[in-house]
Amino acid sequence: MAVPAAVTAAVAGLVVLLLLVPAAASRLAPFLWADLVAFAALARSSLRCRRRLDRRPAVTLLDVFQEHARRRPRQPLLRFQDEIYTYEDVERRSNRAARAFSRRLALQPGQAVAVFLPNEPTYVWTWLALAKLGCLMACLNCNARGQALRHALAAAQATLLLASPELQAAVEEVLPALQRDGIRVFYLSSTSPTPGVEALLPFIEAASDEPLPAHHRAGITSNSKAIYIYTSGTTGLPKAAVITELKLMMVANLSRLCGLRPDDVIYTTLPLYHSAGLLIGVGGCFEVGATCVLRAKFSASQFWDDCRRYNITVIQYVGELLRYLCNMPKRANDREHSVRLALGNGLRADVWKDFLQRFGPISIWEFYGATEGNAGFINYTGKIGAVGRANMFLKCFAPFELIKYNVEDDEPIRDERGLCIRAHPGETGLLVIKITKATPFHGYAGDSQKTERKILRDVLVKGDLFFNSGDLLMIDHERFVYFHDRVGDTFRWKGENVATTEVEATLAMVNFIQEVNVYGVSVPGCEGRCGMAAIRLKAGASFEGENFYAFTKDTLPSYAAPRFVRIQDALEITGTFKQCKGNLVKEGFDPNVIKDPLFFRDDKKKTYVPLNPDIYAAILDMKLNL
Repeated sequence: MAVPAAVTAAVAGLVVLLLLVPAAASRLAPFLWADLVAFAALARSSLRCRRRLDRRPAVTLLDVFQEHARRRPRQPLLRFQDEIYTYEDVERRSNRAARAFSRRLALQPGQAVAVFLPNEPTYVWTWLALAKLGCLMACLNCNARGQALRHALAAAQATLLLASPELQAAVEEVLPALQRDGIRVFYLSSTSPTPGVEALLPFIEAASDEPLPAHHRAGITSNSKAIYIYTSGTTGLPKAAVITELKLMMVANLSRLCGLRPDDVIYTTLPLYHSAGLLIGVGGCFEVGATCVLRAKFSASQFWDDCRRYNITVIQYVGELLRYLCNMPKRANDREHSVRLALGNGLRADVWKDFLQRFGPISIWEFYGATEGNAGFINYTGKIGAVGRANMFLKCFAPFELIKYNVEDDEPIRDERGLCIRAHPGETGLLVIKITKATPFHGYAGDSQKTERKILRDVLVKGDLFFNSGDLLMIDHERFVYFHDRVGDTFRWKGENVATTEVEATLAMVNFIQEVNVYGVSVPGCEGRCGMAAIRLKAGASFEGENFYAFTKDTLPSYAAPRFVRIQDALEITGTFKQCKGNLVKEGFDPNVIKDPLFFRDDKKKTYVPLNPDIYAAILDMKLNL
């Protein structure tokens, strides 16, 4: 990120002023110094990344990893179960894999190769092997099946699929269709359980581990496509977000910005097909030379035992992960660990407080950003509940706005000139980020229409372009930024906007609730959508309708209190621990279809009563007032 000379001089002058009169500066703007330090760190990181990639040949994240392998070959890079792989081990294994891929598969620079693997070390050296050949890796969600899997391959225009035998059933389900489409499928294993699918591991093990010639990557620049990461949205088919070499390196540097050091051991239970696990977790280790402990799947019961076993110093989280840890039975050794830092996003304020109180003074670095987005926020002050700060220095180089949004019409509110209207401090607004040379939006592979739908035009002036985050945020009077809700999740009822995340945070305090997912359902004859809560009860607990009614009456506005409740044994989540609302919204509240226990808010009886077919019919006939 090139910083204009005038801005540099102004910032330098401000630094001098802050050093001369720190007490006055603290009184006038208590976070000004923190904002300036954060800006300087980010500008330095951006400059480092751009300078590397502007060289000829370009220095990519792969080159940074290889430099660590040369300087500290015996430093552990990966730990998985009882296995340890040093930087040198991974460098040599990825060399063998690259040579086998080149000879057996005839890969060419720029070709997209789809990877369908669970969390295991093979994922990492496959990524490096493909990078050494100048190929793009399309990171398929290992939960994808059928049409979604075929769609993901088509979006990336991948003609090769490298899979694990662990996903045999998913592969065989689509194999005939893939073969008709001309897509070749291989297992990264010693043998193949599927006729017609060849196993590549014998060829990899027989290949030389000598470094590959540089000509495979001769044409790489900062804007070259490096990886496709599929958005894990709760509805619709996956979209392949384009990650360029520059974005790849900058996201990997996020770990450094949050404090990851070469002597750290980071624990990654997040799926490697997602940007948090692959780019921030493993990529962050590539950047600083740290060690990554991989786990096949997240386990709340084994989490802290693993942290003690591997001497973990940094943990990653997304979505509900830390809440699952807080919901586990308390142990005497809850604070006996070496974890000093937690990196992630989606942490609710109530869980944040509970986590620190129970597990000790861990530094939590919450951040905000979409996989395909062109900028984000970092909470570098530790303000509980915030996703970052509206740093006035950073805004000069990544211009963003919160604009007023009509939830009912599902579109921004515009003035008489057709331009968007800025939200005031304390008001919820749609986050939009200006698309510029410094903050480009690369969109989705193979889907120009979905790329176009994420671009908002004529926001502040005619002809400007902004990335539409699809998220509603709020900036308070101290310029802290808070996540409010997804645009599609917030619903309108009784003329008011209902933010599902806020209602969920309130209901989570009920003593018999383990998990809760709030959403809006359509009711015949009513405008907007009516609130409904899917609830998983704590072990041995039962739903207490009268107590739940009293609690919601005391803590929520009448329009935000859920009218319907659905009790479920398990709540559906994505692979990155985000709650799924789409199916719940579609299924609604019909007791003739839904087999789970349903309850209805009865204001006359001041309780939640079982929702039977008679009550359902009365609602449809508009005989019951909602």
